[in-house]
Amino acid sequence: MIICSTCAVEHAEKVDVCAICADERQWVPADGQRWTTLEELAEAGHQVQVRELESDLFGITVEPKLGIGQQAHLVRTPAGNVIFDMVGYVDEDAARRVRELGEVAAIVASHPHMYGVQVEWSRALGDAPIFVSAADEEWVARPDPAIRTWSDPFEVVPGVTLLQLGGHFPGSAVAHWAAGAGGGGVLLGGDTIQANPDRVTATFMRSYPNRIPLSAAVVDRVTRGVEHLEFDRLYDNFGKTIDRDARAAVRRSADRYIGWVRGDFDHLT
Repeated sequence: MIICSTCAVEHAEKVDVCAICADERQWVPADGQRWTTLEELAEAGHQVQVRELESDLFGITVEPKLGIGQQAHLVRTPAGNVIFDMVGYVDEDAARRVRELGEVAAIVASHPHMYGVQVEWSRALGDAPIFVSAADEEWVARPDPAIRTWSDPFEVVPGVTLLQLGGHFPGSAVAHWAAGAGGGGVLLGGDTIQANPDRVTATFMRSYPNRIPLSAAVVDRVTRGVEHLEFDRLYDNFGKTIDRDARAAVRRSADRYIGWVRGDFDHLT
């Protein structure tokens, strides 16, 4: 197993270039493709941090920053825990701390940029099943029997529902945790619906680093895909949140986005 240094996604073997980074949504460094291993990352001092974000929700990050620097989320439930999105490093200490929070029932990737070292984590957590959107299966660079594909909305454990909305990737997904935010509901938006730094609005993009937008129709479709859900809070996968009234904030943000790409506000430019 080898890891792309740029996106921190595991590969079964070294290839000329990481397909995820060569895609227009990501990038290959100017000096070319780079690879690393878990052993090299450990020697460089990388460690997994696990922090409680709210009751029964934990953020998992790697420090120093690795790859694109995402934050995974672990939802703790009576039926087993769910890790939504994954980071690109694991060691025995990290796996032990996650196991101490309870059995992991599922590992879910919202989209290919978030695969991380999902197979390595699965093995460290007793071969926990990995759920990958069927529409994005082609991007899996390290196949494994633990990987299962899905497309229709389903409860991965009672109270945690996965929905494939598309947009950023055809299989881009979100997770709805009904008991989160003190019963108000939490949406884990990944890159599908990403919180803005102002903490009161969200955005939607085909590529965030390369600034490629989505169409008005797609943004409306993605937003309509979550409007039937109750969620007061939204977490994206880089540590940003909309702390309250998130469902209304997503609709308001979508309407603003649609107005701008439609030309409603051209008089302001």
